[in-house]
Amino acid sequence: MTSGTPHIVIAVDGPAAAGKGTLSRRLGQHYGLNHLDTGLTYRATAKALLDRGLPLDDEEVAAQTARALDLSDLDRSVLSAHDIGEAASKVAVMPKVRRALVEAQRAFAGTAPGAVLDGRDIGTVVCPDALIKFYVTASPAVRAKRRYDEITGNGGEADLASILADIEKRDARDTERSDSPLRPAADAHLLDTTEMGIEAAFEAARRLVDAALGR
Repeated sequence: MTSGTPHIVIAVDGPAAAGKGTLSRRLGQHYGLNHLDTGLTYRATAKALLDRGLPLDDEEVAAQTARALDLSDLDRSVLSAHDIGEAASKVAVMPKVRRALVEAQRAFAGTAPGAVLDGRDIGTVVCPDALIKFYVTASPAVRAKRRYDEITGNGGEADLASILADIEKRDARDTERSDSPLRPAADAHLLDTTEMGIEAAFEAARRLVDAALGR
């Protein structure tokens, strides 16, 4: 972004493996904005608890741990581990943890020159006043196949049926939780990537962002 350009925030929400992370990183690079995968903040909280041998069911301890996080030091390759994801699902439902991390995420969004945040409640809770909001989705079967291809492509072993079951379980947990459930913001632009590649999704999003900036 050039000097004098107003501070902007782009919110990208959606279920697991829909492509919101890849799209968000592309948008951040294109517009020169900071990027935050907010899901990693919950994983980092869980990892910190695991590393210190602290309980995963103590909300006060988990909230204190969340408040101490450094959001500039989130290693995706480390935090993507399955056991960390399982632990994160336990702390992510705690209201005090969510409040602590939402506060940190909002502070990140306020850093110059602006930011792209992706997650499950960015447009509805974290940054409801974002310049533009996207909700990125795809069918569960397609999302499972993408995750399967990602794992096996990196030399790992995976079972497609198990991945699909896990995605459906996560979808249910995310949409049915009482605190900040996964749902599109009323003014979000829907991007269904079931039959759309990342380049097409990026171009569609870019045109909408440019139009919003033009307004």
